[in-house]
Amino acid sequence: MIQARAGRRPRVDLSPSALLRFLLVERTALLLILLGGLVAFNASFVVEFFTYNNLVGSTAFAVEVGILALAQLIVIVTGRGAIDLSVGSAVSLASVFFGELVASHRVGLWPAVLLTVLFGTFLGAINGFFVAVAGLPALIVTLATLFAYGSLAVVITNTVPISDLPPRLYDLALYWQGIPRQTLLVYLPAIVTVWFMLRFTVFGRHLYGLGTNALAARFAAGPVVLGRFSAFAISGMLAAIVAIVTSARFASARPDAGFGLELQSITIAVLGGVAITGGAGAVPPVVIATVLITLVNNGMNLASIDPIWQQAALGGILVGSALLNSFAQRRYGAS
Repeated sequence: MIQARAGRRPRVDLSPSALLRFLLVERTALLLILLGGLVAFNASFVVEFFTYNNLVGSTAFAVEVGILALAQLIVIVTGRGAIDLSVGSAVSLASVFFGELVASHRVGLWPAVLLTVLFGTFLGAINGFFVAVAGLPALIVTLATLFAYGSLAVVITNTVPISDLPPRLYDLALYWQGIPRQTLLVYLPAIVTVWFMLRFTVFGRHLYGLGTNALAARFAAGPVVLGRFSAFAISGMLAAIVAIVTSARFASARPDAGFGLELQSITIAVLGGVAITGGAGAVPPVVIATVLITLVNNGMNLASIDPIWQQAALGGILVGSALLNSFAQRRYGAS
């Protein structure tokens, strides 16, 4: 009787080069390690950081930048240098549009919410038209609409926030069982919806295909122009949802509601492993990167660090993340 020889178990490679490769390829693991280190550092050196109220309360701001980071993910994965610099200004203009509807024209709350979402989709569609149909670079188009949307919001309001909003809107900024309602009612559904769309639908796979090989995607899945146009339209729709959230949080529709959010959303997307060249990126690491950036800002605010240095730190994180993605792409073929 011949006994079969037991197969050898594969050895686990724990060499430094193997660990480096694992951390660069598995972006979620790297972000969780960075998040743990950040929490430990801030808990040790920043007063009042490691409290339940502070940690949970900071998620309220994460809703806004987190949803815009998801919008950047949808746009950037389509490739060809796609990016949406106008999301912050779109938030401001959509917020003013919402305020004008409910305060000046006395439109009901829910119809105004619906019209604002449609308006945001229209703003994104303008970007989509010039990028996908006219063939202009996304950087130039969204830079132009960044200034245009922001200026319109200021001109319409004359820099004065619209404060006569329906009181029921403010319920969105309240807490339920110690958790911000906007996190439960807006951010979590947005995460699940975008994750499902990108991972399980033909449209989502088509967007990744555009970023990887637009010519192949044209023959394999669907029209290239419609895919890129839709990505920008969805980005505008998500910006309008953020406008509703900011109006509830500020208790007013502000012409500067989205100021600076474009930089943060792009930083989060790149830190979350979204390849700026397109075709790569996922929702879970982007969500973890959102928490990470939110806690970085929270820690610096509690430590009374000058906002100018906070912006500088954010820029440093963006450059570092881009270099990290580039290195991982060249060495291991992953973002």
